[in-house]
Amino acid sequence: MDEPLLQNEGLEAVYVKKTSLFVSSVKWVLKFLMWVLFVAWIALIFVYPSEFGTQLFEKWIQATTGTVFGVTGSIFLAFSGPVLVIAFLSIVHLIISGEEDLPRKKTSKYPRFRLWTFPMLVDGPFGVVSAAEFVGIVLFVVFVIWAVYAYTMTNISLLSKFQIPSKEKSLFMLELSGLRFGMIGLLCLAFLFLPVARGSVLLRLVDIPFEHATKYHVWLGHLTMLLFTLHGLFYVIAWAIQGRLLKELLEWANVGIAILPGVISLLAGLMMWVTSLNPVRKQYFELFFYTHQLYVVFVVFLALHVGDFIFSIAAGGIFLFILDRFLRFCQSRRTVDVLSASCLPCGTVELVLSKPANMRYNALSFIFLQIRELSWLQWHPFSVSSSPLDGKYHVSVLIKVLGEWTKKLRGNILSISEAESEEELPNTKITASVEGPYGHELPYHLMYENLILVAGGIGISPFLAIISDILHRLREGKPCLPRNILIVWAVKKSNELPLLSNLDMESICPFYFDKLNIESCIYVTRESEPPLEEGMQHKAMNSSVYPVSNGCAMSVLVGTGDNIWSGLYVISSTVGFIILVALLNIFYVNRFSIDSWWYKGLLFIACMVAGVLIFGGSVIGLWHLWGRRNSARVEHKDDGIGVDRSQNVKTMAHKDIEPANPNSSTVIRYGSRPDFKEIFGSISNKWGNVDVGVIVCGPPTLQSSVAKEIRSHSLTRDSHHPIFHFNSHSFDL
Repeated sequence: MDEPLLQNEGLEAVYVKKTSLFVSSVKWVLKFLMWVLFVAWIALIFVYPSEFGTQLFEKWIQATTGTVFGVTGSIFLAFSGPVLVIAFLSIVHLIISGEEDLPRKKTSKYPRFRLWTFPMLVDGPFGVVSAAEFVGIVLFVVFVIWAVYAYTMTNISLLSKFQIPSKEKSLFMLELSGLRFGMIGLLCLAFLFLPVARGSVLLRLVDIPFEHATKYHVWLGHLTMLLFTLHGLFYVIAWAIQGRLLKELLEWANVGIAILPGVISLLAGLMMWVTSLNPVRKQYFELFFYTHQLYVVFVVFLALHVGDFIFSIAAGGIFLFILDRFLRFCQSRRTVDVLSASCLPCGTVELVLSKPANMRYNALSFIFLQIRELSWLQWHPFSVSSSPLDGKYHVSVLIKVLGEWTKKLRGNILSISEAESEEELPNTKITASVEGPYGHELPYHLMYENLILVAGGIGISPFLAIISDILHRLREGKPCLPRNILIVWAVKKSNELPLLSNLDMESICPFYFDKLNIESCIYVTRESEPPLEEGMQHKAMNSSVYPVSNGCAMSVLVGTGDNIWSGLYVISSTVGFIILVALLNIFYVNRFSIDSWWYKGLLFIACMVAGVLIFGGSVIGLWHLWGRRNSARVEHKDDGIGVDRSQNVKTMAHKDIEPANPNSSTVIRYGSRPDFKEIFGSISNKWGNVDVGVIVCGPPTLQSSVAKEIRSHSLTRDSHHPIFHFNSHSFDL
């Protein structure tokens, strides 16, 4: 049965299929189970530092250690099991949900306040923080303070039982405090790797795109490394006072904590931490990128340091990251056809890449791109500028030429174009590999009737995809809520204006202005007047097509890929890991009485990796064969872009970029910046008491300016004005 999604006066109703009662009931049960598991997991972590938590944990160990997995299995089941079970339930939820276009709009006459879209903090070290994110920050701060207090009380109670000199008591207190900080850090480590699993089913379940999740990883990284640094520092101070620092640092015990692996792990973590600080990362990005690969050293030597049963506390999140990392590795090995490469006059490069027809993504997605002629190690994120409905077999990205990598890319394109124009064999080529696409699981831009799109410079790129997507949906009669769109775009110079004008709206949806109101307000900040005569056209330069010799499209292994295959991959890898640990314990560890902590930690992490490589790798192989069979083709036509692998096809060469569509209201202001107080005030009076989705793509200063005005407006609004819902889209490495 279909029900109307939206019906306004003068507009036709848009219909969406109604979910069956059975499916809705199953989804509700799954969500309920996942919430119960999540709350129980968080509760366990909160009570663990207390005396009650210790007693509860001891009872759990006694009740569950009678299996082949021993104490390690009991701890893993308590601390890492809930995360993996939630991941399994997430897979089932995603599969039965299918490809929902967008959730049905609830029949509410009034706009609603949302925790995820209200900017709680604007200025400060965390950047723009939503109300929901603020709650999460508070919970972590409360947990750390509570854990430090609980462990300190435990330490004091423990020391009171011994009659020892005050100096030795102080040194013992230092060592105990270091031990407790290490345990708190390990509990935080259980969360650290969850946000950086780019294609994780957990991120897809809660619809948190990876560019948002990255900042959670940054916050958790600072907290975790601070705790681990205090852990090591307290021990170093105590050992230095006792005069046995060097001896302790070099100790590698078989039974108990192996200190030297911990030193190596901490040093690797400190190198990653220091180079990830904002000033260092901005000035020396390659240094940050390469040192961050030390996470392998950090994790492996941490397992050697604490042994298998302590490491299993944080193993769940690390295992999900290994799953995602191996999947991304398999996807990135494939080279992708570059269907078109063009240099625009505003210092921007456009690449059109081949993709299979069964690859799903939403506008506001982004990809990680590698050009092997430029670097085999560097992967750079770029927003997708094409709508999923622009064509089945291609995806486009716009790349602003700013750094050395992008300058080299532009130079390669120019070299290829010059060689082709002179009918010579190019002395260079473009070999591209892609990870992704990643983004919102549901199309955020389709959830509001009223949209404000705020962009700075090349930040207009994802908004081209949004507008194109909306126009395609209007033309094809697909569910589409937006009816009013305001584009606010700030650029430095007027030569960037053709980026927006390049979108031919009427060719996508003739007479779209009968259904959609689009207004554009453009600010040229570094020019006081138009440098060009009215009506002049800009031309794209040096366009060329250079198919990669192997003729491959992007892989569907990552991002919003096939839910069934990705589910099989996660489940088979986890089952394989459990089987390998069980076999190892039965035929090796228990039989030969292996009791070395560091060695058992190494075997444990080896089983994690082997489970993914062997069992998960088998599923990936079958998935790859299935994808090749479904997407095999020699030639196809795709929305005006011809893809013929037998010859070089030249398209888009010296393409005219027409002025903005005369049916769209466009205002260009020179020598000024957006006044968001004025803009939002005007919108409040014009649109009235409605929900307004605000999407910002630009530098942090632009995001802060918009978020500050939204917060101010929300705190002072009355019942006649709209509620603005903030959402940022920019990838800040």
